[in-house]
Amino acid sequence: MRLISIFALLFLSLAMSAQVVFDNHFTDRTMRFDFMLAGNSTATRVFPVSVREEPFWGGSLTNLTDRFGYGNFRYEIFDAATDSLLFSRGFCTLYQEWQTTAEAKQIERVFHEVATFPFPKNKVNFVLSIRGRDGQFTKLYETVIDPESYFIIREKPDAALASRIYGSGDPHTSLDIAFIAEGYTRGEMGKFRADVKRMADYLFAEPPFDKYLDRINLWAVEAPSQESGTDVPGEGIYVNTALNASYYTFDVDRYLTTQDMRMVNNYAAAAPHDQIIVLINSPRYGGGGLYNYYSAVTSDHQFTPQVLTHEFGHGFAGLADEYYASEVAYEEFYPLDVEPWEPNITTRVNFESKWKDKIARSVPVPTPNEKRYTGVTGLFEGGGYIAKGIFRPSFDCRMKSNQADTFCEVCQDAIEEMILFYLK
Repeated sequence: MRLISIFALLFLSLAMSAQVVFDNHFTDRTMRFDFMLAGNSTATRVFPVSVREEPFWGGSLTNLTDRFGYGNFRYEIFDAATDSLLFSRGFCTLYQEWQTTAEAKQIERVFHEVATFPFPKNKVNFVLSIRGRDGQFTKLYETVIDPESYFIIREKPDAALASRIYGSGDPHTSLDIAFIAEGYTRGEMGKFRADVKRMADYLFAEPPFDKYLDRINLWAVEAPSQESGTDVPGEGIYVNTALNASYYTFDVDRYLTTQDMRMVNNYAAAAPHDQIIVLINSPRYGGGGLYNYYSAVTSDHQFTPQVLTHEFGHGFAGLADEYYASEVAYEEFYPLDVEPWEPNITTRVNFESKWKDKIARSVPVPTPNEKRYTGVTGLFEGGGYIAKGIFRPSFDCRMKSNQADTFCEVCQDAIEEMILFYLK
């Protein structure tokens, strides 16, 4: 037993010594790397655009490297002199979703992307990796970034655009969410701020966010539009807005997103933030959410509370869609011979890594899709846009339908784990 204890202490000592000390490598600002992803259903290329300095680093000073392994892309920051890993994050993009559509088999397209990390003191290597259909990451692009370069854009964002709506915590030990106005004219900014307060009520009523009210800061970032509302191409509706959001993403009428990541991040820079929510001034149903990208929701539909929390489940915690009967543009989104990285669905290839230990012995596996199992954690077939071969943890959940009361146990645990990551 003494030998085991010695080895345990040695391992702990090594782990602590390997932890990145923020002040040794970074300053309390953000470095932003803009790039393009271009390609088709089978090929992806990367083209650098610009590097800029932003005034606030809103993230943790201690949890700098990603321990979740989520996302279809990952970027890593290495010290150029020692090759030691300093920072990493997983993320998803609209580009990767587009790659699974029928259109991507016919043409090539390009999408603007943004990666942010603490502003380094010395030269770093930026490494971008892509997750393949086999579930493994491979390096896609690498470049050296010198923080002393005079080509780094150092224009300051207009901080007057941002106001703190909720919370008073230190951004480094809080979860900071920036709501950005879309489709609000300058004269409608009072409505925007009131809408953000209403979104706060919706979010804070949802477990497990309700447990951390004193550790969450919400920011309202004013992005004035020339006209109210948003584009609805399928109905011939086009309006001039700050972030160029639009329904009919990938020709799905309810899928409401923006591909203008440059403008989204230009405005988000006005406030310290860990997550971005694009709040769209519309009474229509719709939204979208991508992990560590942004979440989008309309302000005034009867299902706005459900859509907000559902899409934030995607954007914040990397949760997968658990529905399988609704229209989507994707084709074979999840390979059935690979375990999905999302924590709330499984192909049973590696179910031991998911929620298997949360299922009571009395619950049959697979679990029948019957209402009598409502509220029970099990293994229900259907999810990830298909009815067979993918399984979800509950009969119903906020990630499956608007009729669910809340997130299921598995999704709540995943959200809470992510909250705690940002609070340390």
